[in-house]
Amino acid sequence: MANRSKYGLEALLASSSSSTTDQVVAHKEKRGPDVEESDVVGIEDDTEVVKQMLMKGERRRAVVSIVGMGGLGKTTLAKKVYNHDDVKQHFDCCAWVYVSQEFRAREILLGIAYSVMPLSDEEKKEVKEMGGAELGRKVCGYLKEKKYLVVMDDVWSSEVWSNLRSYLPEAKEGSKVFITTRNEEIALHAISQENVASTVLNSEDEIAEHANSQALIYRLRTMNEDEGWEPLLKRTFGNRGTSSVLTSELEIVGKKIVAKCKGLPLAIVVVGGLLSTKEKTKSLWEKVLASIEWHLSQGSESCIGILALSYNDLPYYLKSCFLYFGIFPEDSEIKTSKLIQLWLAEGFIQRRGKEPFEDIAEDYLYELIHRSMIQVAKRKVDGRVKSCRIHDLLRDLAISEARDAGLFEVDEMIDVRFPTSIRRLSIHRHDLIQGNISQHLRNSHLRSLIFFTETLERKSWRFLQEHVKLLTVLDLGSTNEEFIIPEVIGELVHLKFLHIRGSERVILPASINRLVNLQSLDLGNNRSYISHTIWKLQELRYLNCCCGEISSDQFIKSSKCVDGYLSIEKLTNLQALDLLPGSWLEGDGLGKLTQLKKLTLFGWLNPYRKKGFFECIANLTTLRTLHLKNSRVFVNETLLNCFRSKVWKEKVVEERRLIPGLMSFSHHTNLYKVILSGKLELPEEIESYPPNLLKLSLEYCEIQKDPMFILEKLPNLRVLRLLENSYVGDKLTCSSSGFPQLQSLTLKWLFSLKELIIEEGAMPHLRTLQVLCCYEMEKLPRGLLQLKNLEKVEPKSMFDKLIEEVHQETIGKE
Repeated sequence: MANRSKYGLEALLASSSSSTTDQVVAHKEKRGPDVEESDVVGIEDDTEVVKQMLMKGERRRAVVSIVGMGGLGKTTLAKKVYNHDDVKQHFDCCAWVYVSQEFRAREILLGIAYSVMPLSDEEKKEVKEMGGAELGRKVCGYLKEKKYLVVMDDVWSSEVWSNLRSYLPEAKEGSKVFITTRNEEIALHAISQENVASTVLNSEDEIAEHANSQALIYRLRTMNEDEGWEPLLKRTFGNRGTSSVLTSELEIVGKKIVAKCKGLPLAIVVVGGLLSTKEKTKSLWEKVLASIEWHLSQGSESCIGILALSYNDLPYYLKSCFLYFGIFPEDSEIKTSKLIQLWLAEGFIQRRGKEPFEDIAEDYLYELIHRSMIQVAKRKVDGRVKSCRIHDLLRDLAISEARDAGLFEVDEMIDVRFPTSIRRLSIHRHDLIQGNISQHLRNSHLRSLIFFTETLERKSWRFLQEHVKLLTVLDLGSTNEEFIIPEVIGELVHLKFLHIRGSERVILPASINRLVNLQSLDLGNNRSYISHTIWKLQELRYLNCCCGEISSDQFIKSSKCVDGYLSIEKLTNLQALDLLPGSWLEGDGLGKLTQLKKLTLFGWLNPYRKKGFFECIANLTTLRTLHLKNSRVFVNETLLNCFRSKVWKEKVVEERRLIPGLMSFSHHTNLYKVILSGKLELPEEIESYPPNLLKLSLEYCEIQKDPMFILEKLPNLRVLRLLENSYVGDKLTCSSSGFPQLQSLTLKWLFSLKELIIEEGAMPHLRTLQVLCCYEMEKLPRGLLQLKNLEKVEPKSMFDKLIEEVHQETIGKE
């Protein structure tokens, strides 16, 4: 790894003022930084200009582009505009897709479809299996009657617009395609394709002069020193204020630091993150300034130099964690759960007393976010980070430093014809390495093999068996066909992480029981058949196989199989469990998984509901998320049913879906998210619900009485989703003072619902209302107009109709 003297940082890093270098991170609130990225870049003026570009009325579809060098804040500006209330209300539907250098038209179309179309789970699966042309036609057909906004972020090639423009119809006037790019030629190409004159605008006055232009380019400029000073302060001091600590001496040094950032927002934000970890003294800030000056004197670009400085200031336990972000494809959204599982498998997380490894890893991530090295993509309803991403310049730094350190290689940076003794290999494009993978699988030093594309070919497994016996991480990528993992998997006894994605069928062999170090097994949405020997793997922390059925060599005599269900109680390290229900649910084994934080069961629960099932759940007081879907849909899909009698199947079909006897959740103080699917009756006693419940989703519950009477009393509920046939009545009433904390309400596929009533004082914090596929409901309630915090209503046409109706009545009275 690049040594410290290379960056002239010895004195800085040795300073006792570097409070985080040799100390562990204190346990912090799970919200990450108290200043969001969009709040520190100082882009208010730019936001208003670009917003007007998007909202100007044109007769046909128009292309708007933001152009600027890396680190200038194109994505941050675009995101701030995209999320603006005025913009959201102006368009019928919006989609944001990341493009990057590895452009795949079908993936972009899929992202657009998922964003703009109200798809059921089954429809999503159908769309995912479509070819590119068919998917394009479907997207085009949907958008034809919409005034839409599609953002394509980080476009590197003019082919992107050439390949996609035919699927983004001119349709309703005022639709916009919004592009961010480093290359102005790409923006100009989009203009020429639209066959209109190009217009480059830099101010509101110029926009007014060219209001009829069909394509607009906004050149993002660098900040001046005064503009850069405010975001540096915000990132350094957060929302704590500066009056008591910002001396005139500090201000002088701080403004010199800003000047060295050359007006690049990314550099300013990152150096602010570095300063936020230091004591606020003149001497220490001067050392930071001196380090920046030294690095720039070596010929580095200002932004790259400051990023390298911030990386080298990371405490030792964070450096590998940061570099690891480089294994992910450019612009990818990285799930926090998967990232933490990988960090654990790689051995990056250091023990801290009795604190759970996952909590320590989460603290590592939050420190990287606080230092502005990593960005938050999405948050969970409880404030935790659901997913994150890394700026492409920081990713370039991570890949470069990782190569120097011998930590990993990505296929885009290596010559696949000449294998090296690399320890970790990340494969992003199958065509770059196809035919040469065997060369790398002969590398006995390989510890991690990660596919972000098609899975490993079966013929290559023998190389793993013969040469790579110390493999720790194996992510097999995605499969679109049946995949039988060979018996030789059992030879990889050091394996800690095994994942494969897809929606077909995966079969695990009995030799899986030899993977005694396995911590994480994730088979995605594949229908999977898992040997009952899985229960022997006592190091398992994550067993995520939502369509996974525990099988056995002994197929039964009656309606079930002997699958060693009692052995599940041995998996006491489990943090997350997602499986099809089976006879392993019998007995009290599930209730002994006292570290379990997430439990997901999709399938036929009826056979087990009288066998201690709910008593077991009552013991799982560490649960944060509970998802129960009681449905016979899964029954006819499973392997074992092929061996069961037709009479048994017919009996199952006759039974009703039911989640009966839900016990009190009053002791589940950590449980914040509950999803229930299946017929049930809601308990009327509020004490029966988790006291800190934030999100509740109901489906197929067939509730006959208005559930709002009960649910509106939940004091902390922020998100409520009433989905298909969860309620079969025709009226919902939200009473005055009801839902004191609710922020999002979704009503979808409630086929009998005719009326929603919102009384004065109800839902004072509501921000989002979705009423989708409720075909009997013809209009929205007037009570919506009193909600001061309301930001988004779908369908927008119904809301516009309500406003127009009230407006006409007002005119009539006048």
